[in-house]
Amino acid sequence: MHIPFLLAAVGKDYIWGGTRLKKEFAKDLSLSSLAETWECSTHPEGPSRVASGPYQGKLLQEVLLQRPDFVGTHPVVKKGQLPVLVKLIDAQQDLSVQVHPADDYAHTHENGQLGKTEMWYVLQAEPGAKLVYGFQRDMSRELLLRTLKEKTFPQYLQYIPVHTNDAFYIEPGTVHAIGKGIVLAEVQENSNITYRLYDYDRVDKNGQTRTLHTQQALAVANLKAGRAPVQPMRVLNYQPGCAKELIGRCKYFLVERMLINCLPDQPLSYQTGHNSFRILLCIQGEGELVWAEDKLHFKKGDCLFVPADSVPLKVVGNTQFLQVSC
Repeated sequence: MHIPFLLAAVGKDYIWGGTRLKKEFAKDLSLSSLAETWECSTHPEGPSRVASGPYQGKLLQEVLLQRPDFVGTHPVVKKGQLPVLVKLIDAQQDLSVQVHPADDYAHTHENGQLGKTEMWYVLQAEPGAKLVYGFQRDMSRELLLRTLKEKTFPQYLQYIPVHTNDAFYIEPGTVHAIGKGIVLAEVQENSNITYRLYDYDRVDKNGQTRTLHTQQALAVANLKAGRAPVQPMRVLNYQPGCAKELIGRCKYFLVERMLINCLPDQPLSYQTGHNSFRILLCIQGEGELVWAEDKLHFKKGDCLFVPADSVPLKVVGNTQFLQVSC
């Protein structure tokens, strides 16, 4: 049986990022603009390191290659690779309008990589915040190219109001963008393939416009008018000291929100089985995971990896998690 451990985040300083991940989620990273933190990742462009326990300092992927039993027996798991990537995102400005490919296209055209299915859970949203989710009307390839050339493209997009605690599932092919004033957690396939369609003619710190990927985007984008996403009915399931609700489910990942309020003399029992690891992203409060030989303190912004077939654990504290598994 295996013990849980903390992970160290990797930061990304994209031009649209802000400072809220530092101020409100205690991300002690040297980047002046912190757009994203990759909280749990075996992706080569942002690999996580273990931050506690006997494997401290090692890359998570290195540990999982040594201990494939940590990820479990679920069929989407590959040796040494997690099927998911978990992020925190601070959109101080609008993100580019973009689209991601599905697995088949990525495998054929991106050197065997995975596509990118993703889910967003909104942690903070300023008044009036919105996101892009598809088009208001059916588009043709010719019309889309013309609107890009004439810079009228944003007029054809569908804008969705965003509130704290909203959840959005983004299928491959969906043209989308996170709007300014939103902090969210993203759970996605283990991929970093993004095709930008539109970026507001912004320039980077070197005065260069960012690369667009128009032809690739057109090859995978759904050009039909999009239905506005509806927030799913979410039912809280209660047990002493804990309430849990399903946030999103697909063939790649399962995401639940856990609300825990447990005193040390009345802890919550917690343990993983053989099938899957669990990733616990703390989004409020603090607490401890306790087992026979030791304990692990966590706080808002921390990300914990609980291997499959874990030791019996006890959870204490007043806290909230996003729990991610296969």
